[in-house]
Amino acid sequence: MGEKIQGYHTVSVRVNEQLASKRRYSYVHRDYHRRILGFWIVLLLFISKEIYNCLDDVQKERRKEALVSMCDQRARMLQDQFSVSVNHVHALAILVSTFHYYKNPSAIDQETFAEYTARTSFERPLLSGVAYAERVLNSEREEFERKHGWTIRTMEKDPSPVRDEYAPVIFSQETVSYIESLDMMSGEEDRENILRARATGKAVLTSPFRLLNDHLGVVLTFPVYNSNLPANPTVRERIEATVGYLGGSFDVESLVENLLGQLAGNQAIVVNAYDITNLSDPLIVYGHQSQDGGDMSLKHVSRFDFGDPFRKHEMICRYLENAPTPWFALTTAFFVFVIGFLLGYMIYSAAIHIVRVEDDFHTMQKLKDRAEDADLAKSRFLATVSHEIRTPMNGILGMQQLLLDTDLSSTQRDYAQTAQACGEALITLINEVLDRAKMEAGKLELEAVPFDLRSILDDVLSLFSEKSMQKGVELAAFVSDKVPEIVVGDPGRFRQVITNLVGNSVKFTEKGHIFVQVHLAEEATSFMNLVKTENGKETEFNTLSGKQVADDGTSWETLKLLDDEFRSNNITTDHNNHQNNSNNVTLMVSVEDTGIGIPEDAKSRVFTPFMQADSSTSRNYGGTGIGLSISKLLVKLMGGFMDFITRQHVGSTFFFTVEFQRCEKTAVVLDVKKSLSEVFHPTVFKGMKAVVVDGKPVRASVTRYHLKRLGIQAEIVASVRNAVALFGKYGSFISIEKLPDMFLIEKDSWLSGEEECFIQLSNNCRQNGHSYNKLPKLILLATNITSAESDKAKAVGFSDTVIMKPLRASMVAACLEQVLGVNRKSQPVKKSTSLHGLLCGKKILVVDDNAVNRRVAAGALKKFGADVHCVESGPDALKCLQIPHDFDACFMDIQMPEMDGFEATHLIREMERKANAHANGGDEWHMPILAMTADVIHATLDKCLKCGMDGYVSKPFKEKTLYQAVAKFFESKPVS
Repeated sequence: MGEKIQGYHTVSVRVNEQLASKRRYSYVHRDYHRRILGFWIVLLLFISKEIYNCLDDVQKERRKEALVSMCDQRARMLQDQFSVSVNHVHALAILVSTFHYYKNPSAIDQETFAEYTARTSFERPLLSGVAYAERVLNSEREEFERKHGWTIRTMEKDPSPVRDEYAPVIFSQETVSYIESLDMMSGEEDRENILRARATGKAVLTSPFRLLNDHLGVVLTFPVYNSNLPANPTVRERIEATVGYLGGSFDVESLVENLLGQLAGNQAIVVNAYDITNLSDPLIVYGHQSQDGGDMSLKHVSRFDFGDPFRKHEMICRYLENAPTPWFALTTAFFVFVIGFLLGYMIYSAAIHIVRVEDDFHTMQKLKDRAEDADLAKSRFLATVSHEIRTPMNGILGMQQLLLDTDLSSTQRDYAQTAQACGEALITLINEVLDRAKMEAGKLELEAVPFDLRSILDDVLSLFSEKSMQKGVELAAFVSDKVPEIVVGDPGRFRQVITNLVGNSVKFTEKGHIFVQVHLAEEATSFMNLVKTENGKETEFNTLSGKQVADDGTSWETLKLLDDEFRSNNITTDHNNHQNNSNNVTLMVSVEDTGIGIPEDAKSRVFTPFMQADSSTSRNYGGTGIGLSISKLLVKLMGGFMDFITRQHVGSTFFFTVEFQRCEKTAVVLDVKKSLSEVFHPTVFKGMKAVVVDGKPVRASVTRYHLKRLGIQAEIVASVRNAVALFGKYGSFISIEKLPDMFLIEKDSWLSGEEECFIQLSNNCRQNGHSYNKLPKLILLATNITSAESDKAKAVGFSDTVIMKPLRASMVAACLEQVLGVNRKSQPVKKSTSLHGLLCGKKILVVDDNAVNRRVAAGALKKFGADVHCVESGPDALKCLQIPHDFDACFMDIQMPEMDGFEATHLIREMERKANAHANGGDEWHMPILAMTADVIHATLDKCLKCGMDGYVSKPFKEKTLYQAVAKFFESKPVS
């Protein structure tokens, strides 16, 4: 042990040295923490600003691209629509040239022109009107004026002065009929446009001016020729071929308004169109001269062409509203800053935490060393306490047992049995404390062996049967048919949990009942409301005893759903098949009582070790308060949970789930069933019929459950009157072979006041003309019974044997055999499996340094016929076991001075190996060595097996554990 502690200390020193070295060269410097964090924040601000600028530039570029696209689109469409109108005017010029000059006489006059232009005005929606002016030379003026009957006038409507030529309007649309006879060449700008148009052969525009509708517009002029021109005419040829001019006034402002209306979108823009023929003095075509309003920071200029190469036009666009706040850029930059700041702060916090961890680790390491030392000391303390307490207890209980085997007077035997019971109670308390310690240390392991839990429940009920009968408390158990007969698990720990719960219920219940139920977890769902019946002033509940219980889910209505005869179809066949196919089975176990209940303020302390509900509980009822805490831990180890429902002055119901495995090995199942058949023989009663008379359905169902385990078919009736009616049905109409074999009547039903009905039933069972042996037997069921009640029962016809509660299959079988006179089938003579048969004639060596323990062990083994030799130390044992020797087994104590049991066993095995190595084909030496240990710590038991021991026997000796230990090595002999 000293080496182990020294090793722990060495490791601790090395770890501390490494940590000290790490502290000196740590990458985390305390002085720079805040500086690094500040630098990180400044860096984040710079990064966030750059991200904002980048995203804002992207957004501005997208906004600019959208403005360019919209402005170019509008300029292009304005140009296209103007070109369409120009084409229509050109077509009209060709029409005039064809039908006015090529036809003789002319096919066009003012009326025809006005009518035609009016009907085709829809093709020229942007033109306010068109007119045709004929070219008139000065030499032709007089004849022209005489022909048309009016004088050529100027724009101011005065007679036109003498010129080389004139361009008076002869045809006009009705909308501009007021310009008829006006000379288009009287204005300076109009004259230049006309001359330029006939010289180029293209449409010519004037500068913008106000139309009559107060809109800005321009005048378009087209030349009209009287003959086909060559492909590439010269200017002179064009002038000579010119016969007139076709003009039209364009409403440019309406044109742009219509265009903007068609292209209106989510983003409104401001559009201005300009005539920039004179760059120094641009003329506005559309829009306002003022630049107020809109986003002035972003503009775009788009050029467009109206077909006049002399005139230049452009469109300037800008957004109507200022650019929106760049929220995306702002939020992105903000989140980047926040995330970066949080990341930096986390790193900063981690650095601070590392420093704190480095500072605290030395303290933690010291605490860890102390905890390890404390754990080691605890384990050694448990081993020492276990050994030191069990060693004298072994002497006390062993000597008490040897004393009880002698001839004692009744008083002496009573004293000795009382002392032994007190010693066993002390051992139980020690075991509970050690169990709790082993559970906390995680050193408790569970067995996995096949067992019959119904038999375990019978054993537990037997344990508390006397106390329950003394109190007059009904004690019963019920196991659902769906629960497998044999399961694999730890029967000892399961028995321990049931014993603790039932023991508590018996302790705290003075009247009513204690009811243990076991069902599949899938079945144990409550479906019901508690049913009450009124009997005078007393309210009777449909429970085992008729008393109210804390949990309504365990009353008769639920039990009726789970019982075979009353089972509903709520649980489907598919579900059952699925459960049967599963290897694991989960059980729900409940223990209900009608005791004092648990106060509301004490519920939280129920599972706390060494705690009672209050100080009066321990004073009035006794106990340490550790049983429930151990039970809950055991249930948790078995894969379940434990809880409770309680109502003060009503009772408590503790329930838990536990997970076992189905036993699939047929041979094992048959072996367990075979061992059970030695206790009671269900084949003896198979096919028998019984009638259970009981007014309480739950209690009657429990009785039927135990009868069914024996193979007896039971029918339940609620009263003696109903039993008489049932017997009359059988006796009157059916042969005697159909009669039930027995009537099992509860004492409550017998004493319920139906004496006349009972006398009639008794007389029917004694009727003449039938063999008495074939008539039903009347059997009384009772929790307790007085001598007077027993004599009265025999007098009215009940059998001499009364079946006392609690019911167990073995006890019921024994009673029925006695009442019915049924004999068990003769069994073949087998070898005795008792300890006497195993140990008789065996020479056994007992090694123990304690003289009392040697006397107890020798006395216990000699009682079963063994030849016992005792020594007090390991070296003495080695002397006795020098090969060859004649000992059959050795019981070796573990903790002895000079040489402990482990070392002695190791040396004995060495001697055997050497002897076997030199043997020439003879028998090998291997003597069974069993440890006699009062230390039940699992690590000690493992060490026993590793050093070469074959098993162990826990002190104090018990016949069952001793038998289990030696049965592996010795063959049983028949004992008379």
